Parts: sequence; C-alpha cells; structure tokens
Amino acid sequence: MTDSQRVLDAIRRLVRHLRVADRAAQSELGLSSAQLFVLSELGKTPAISLGELADRTHTDQSSVSVVVARLVDTGLVQRERAGEDARRLELSLTRAGRGVVQRAPGVMQEEIVQAVERMPAAEQKRFADSFNRLLDDIGAEKKPPMLFEDEKPKSRKRKS
Repeated sequence: MTDSQRVLDAIRRLVRHLRVADRAAQSELGLSSAQLFVLSELGKTPAISLGELADRTHTDQSSVSVVVARLVDTGLVQRERAGEDARRLELSLTRAGRGVVQRAPGVMQEEIVQAVERMPAAEQKRFADSFNRLLDDIGAEKKPPMLFEDEKPKSRKRKS
C-alpha cells in the first residue's frame, strides 16, 4: 500500500468514525455532535463566556455562537448577565442540559483532542503542519463551522 493510499484510508476512517458518532448523538439525543461537544464543555464549568467556550471547543466565536443559539432555543443552555459585570454574558447548562450531558455518549471531538495531546509536541506540530498543508492544497475552507453543524441556522420560510 502506498503512502497516498494510507493517507486516504486514514481520512476515510476518520470521517466515518466522526459520522458514526454524529449519527449516534442524533439518534440517542436528537443533537449534532457539535451540540454535544458544546454541552460537554459547558458542563465542566458553572458559567463561561462565548469566547471561553470558543477556546475550549477549539473553534471561533462565530461558529460556536451558531451552536449555542440552537441549544438556547431548545432549552438546554441559558444566557445570563454576569453578576460582577452586567456587560458580560455567561453561558450555562439548564437542568435539561445537565441531564443530557449525564446520559450522553462519549464526545468524539474531545477524544480527538486528547489523542493529539498525547502525541509528543514535535509530532503534534508536524501532524498539524502536514494536515493543514494538505487542506490548503485542496482548497478547503480556512475557518469551517463546527463538525456536522451548518454555519447558519436554517431559515424558516413564511407563508404569504
């Protein structure tokens, strides 16, 4: 097997593994794997800002904001003004959100982050550099939305 075949097989394995995890989250909880990842990260701290959540989910604020908006709409996350600074919005799980986190399957994105972090630092850098070079060469988006999450909520068409 050539190195090109090995790389393509590895990408197929990763994509399949991510799809299976996303389908499991959808069928068991009615959530995307991105939504489950956000809930899991919110469950680790009583209340955090959107910026902190973006850092924890290794994405940008605009991407995580879309996911948070959906979770607020479904009653799993709440936004509140911070007690010490009314200008700051904090996100936290609702009772229903905590219930979902307790019964949720493993979160694939967390497993990937943990696996990468177990690699020696030099190997992490080589992997990130090589993988990003491959993605740049094929013209992949620089800032994609979270895994298996549309960038913008689907708009509802009004009947005239």
